[in-house]
Amino acid sequence: AIRSEEDAQKAYEDFVKETNASIEAKSKEIVNKSELKAKAEGELVETKEAKEAAMLELEQLSNYNAELHQSCDFVLKNFDIRQTARDEEIEALKQAKAILSGAKFEEFLQAS
Repeated sequence: AIRSEEDAQKAYEDFVKETNASIEAKSKEIVNKSELKAKAEGELVETKEAKEAAMLELEQLSNYNAELHQSCDFVLKNFDIRQTARDEEIEALKQAKAILSGAKFEEFLQAS
């Protein structure tokens, strides 16, 4: 009976050792997984911030594109008008230069 009791005591002690080792391993695993979760959450926050920054930059670029498009449309729409005005200005400068060089003003009145 004593031998049986010693065997039972030994089995109980082994069981307690195994259980304590298992508890310690599970506790370490919980700590490791908690650290991994914290890292993942940190990366998630950084990724969300980067996404928001990229979306803001895209919005700004889109607005800039719209402004450029509007500006180009204005230039293209008014190109002929501006070209005609420049031609008239050049012609007027040529006439002024000719007058200042000694040409007679009446020649320009007749040509017009």
